[in-house]
Amino acid sequence: MDKKVVVVTGGSRGIGAASARLFAQKGFLVCINYSSNDFAAMQLQKALNAELECTYLCKADVSTGEGVERLFNFIDNQLGRIDVLVNNVGILKPQASLIDIDEDRINQILRTNVTSQLLCAKAAVSRMSTSYGGSGGAIVNVSSGAAKSGSPNEYIDYAASKGAIDSFTIGLAKEVANQGIRVNCVRPGMIHTAIHADGGEPERVTRLSRKIPLQRGGQPAEVANAIYWLASEEAAYTTGSFIDVTGGL
Repeated sequence: MDKKVVVVTGGSRGIGAASARLFAQKGFLVCINYSSNDFAAMQLQKALNAELECTYLCKADVSTGEGVERLFNFIDNQLGRIDVLVNNVGILKPQASLIDIDEDRINQILRTNVTSQLLCAKAAVSRMSTSYGGSGGAIVNVSSGAAKSGSPNEYIDYAASKGAIDSFTIGLAKEVANQGIRVNCVRPGMIHTAIHADGGEPERVTRLSRKIPLQRGGQPAEVANAIYWLASEEAAYTTGSFIDVTGGL
């Protein structure tokens, strides 16, 4: 199989779907991972395969070891390799101050937003690393501008989870640089995606757009462009780095 393979976690909607679309257009075989939204995943696959016949679906909850094993077994059996991992999966809960956030919510946020990225990266490294017989590769983690703002009174747990991803990116980049693997991170800001509806305010980006120096919210494709660049050979000398796609915030 001559084409490179990218795996996009949380790839059925928003930034994940835009990334899958862009990698497909650039000639990759794309494995779209998702956990529950069968309709969105199948619609995306249908749209991409109508033009390119390049997309595979794997339904698996990558916040668990069992789900990660299912995903990477699928990759091994169906695609035979992995060249790029886009660690995109993440969730948001309704707006709340810390005083109103319970233990179950905190643990679900951390498991989905942090544990998933560490487990998927571990599985990818074991296949990409030149120390384990691989030929190298690239990992792009998706963090958030919230890692720097802290999202007080709204999503402080989400912001904390994304701060963990920033630290993880720096550490893993240094750990695997001599194994042929680059690790970088994109921090999106106010992007027009359905995740804001999950947080209880579908029009949040519109409400806050005047606070953004560029005076508008971003589009998923604009984040996907940054993700693709970091994964591409154009960024061959870039690791442990961050691109903020935040409109200037």
